[in-house]
Amino acid sequence: MKYTFEELPRAISVMHEKVDCIKDLLLENRSQNSQRPRDDLLTIRQAAEFLSLSIPTLYTKVSRKEIPVNKRGKRLYFSTLELSEWIRSGRKKTSEEINSPTNDIVPPT
Repeated sequence: MKYTFEELPRAISVMHEKVDCIKDLLLENRSQNSQRPRDDLLTIRQAAEFLSLSIPTLYTKVSRKEIPVNKRGKRLYFSTLELSEWIRSGRKKTSEEINSPTNDIVPPT
C-alpha cells in the first residue's frame, strides 16, 4: 500500500498501535507459558542425565517397568513431568510427619 506524505503520520500511528498490541499478546503468552511446567520428551541419554543415572541402570528400570516411559518403534522417550512425578512419588515421610498427632486420628466407625 502506498501512502502520501500527508498520510504517513496517521499510518505510523496505526502501525505503532498494532505493534503495541502484538507486544502485549507476546508478553501475555510468555507469562502463561512460564506458569505452566514444560513437558519435554527426553531420549534415553538425556533422561539418564536428568535422573543422574547410568544408561544401563535406566534400561534396567525400564525393563522392570519401574519408571514411566514411552516407546515408539525401537526408541524410548521420557516425559520430564512424568520423571519428576516419579521422583516425587518416592518421597519418604520425615519422623516429624510420622509422629504427627494427625496420623493418630482414627476415623469413626
